[in-house]
Amino acid sequence: MVTGDAAATAAIVAKAVGLQGGVCPPGPLPGNVSPGDFAVFAGILPEGKYQLVKAFQKSGHTVGMCGDGVNDAPALRQAQIGIAVSTATDVAKSAAGVVLTEPGLGGIVAAVKEGRVTFQRILTYTLNSVLKKIVQVLLLAIGLVMTGHAVLTPMLMVILMITGDFLAMALTTDTVRPSQTPNSWQVGKITVAGVILGCSFLAFCTTILAVGKFELRLGIEALRTLSLVAVAFGSQATIYALRDRHHFVGRRPTAWLVGSSLAGVAIVSALAVLGIAMAALPPSLVAGEFIAAVAFGLILNVVKIPIFARLHIA
Repeated sequence: MVTGDAAATAAIVAKAVGLQGGVCPPGPLPGNVSPGDFAVFAGILPEGKYQLVKAFQKSGHTVGMCGDGVNDAPALRQAQIGIAVSTATDVAKSAAGVVLTEPGLGGIVAAVKEGRVTFQRILTYTLNSVLKKIVQVLLLAIGLVMTGHAVLTPMLMVILMITGDFLAMALTTDTVRPSQTPNSWQVGKITVAGVILGCSFLAFCTTILAVGKFELRLGIEALRTLSLVAVAFGSQATIYALRDRHHFVGRRPTAWLVGSSLAGVAIVSALAVLGIAMAALPPSLVAGEFIAAVAFGLILNVVKIPIFARLHIA
């Protein structure tokens, strides 16, 4: 708690709301002050609030500042997230990034939770996009070397895009586990994780293609259908594996995500078995690819945990 009131008054209020810890002595703020040093900062001038926010940020913290008056405006602007209460002055509301519309501070908790949930959804979407691009580009190169032909034609690419985009859009409704700490975009680490997981996905698709080429002796048209089904089913497996960063199984997915997933599997399976816009495959072969994708997803669920933990991606 940071206030311009006297230390005695601030200590009484802090005790009433359950804040435990020391009260910063009056006078200039320590140069290396951190949030763990004191629970209450009393007798702070407007410039002191601004300096306190900067000091916390300098020590590596993500700072949220809640205030209501003109004297809070500089600190509200400096903080990563400035929050103005519903009764705040116009100046404070203008300086803040979030303005509460209802009395009380409960909206802060809701905003933080919603922000972290949204971040997790965007992170899943980003990782999914990175690894899908890796697979689609490199699988074309590997398939060209292996078969002498492009294993994904423009028509098959369009089918993959349409069926995959509906599932990706459904991620915006997914139920996720918000992180316990503030999030930040660590682009380098996210890229590394996407490349590692993308290479795993690529290995799965390449294995399916190799089995079709060297074991089943399929022709190029059948190999193209085989590759399409492998990418489509593998994409489903990776999304369910990436939904949670540190647990084997995430929270129960929404009906939109499950429905989009089932629709994508059904459409790709029907096109492959009936031979619509591609060479037909036996139903047993399509079912075998589905089982292989499920097994791949279970393996990826195990592999992802140490990867994300090592890269500190929450």
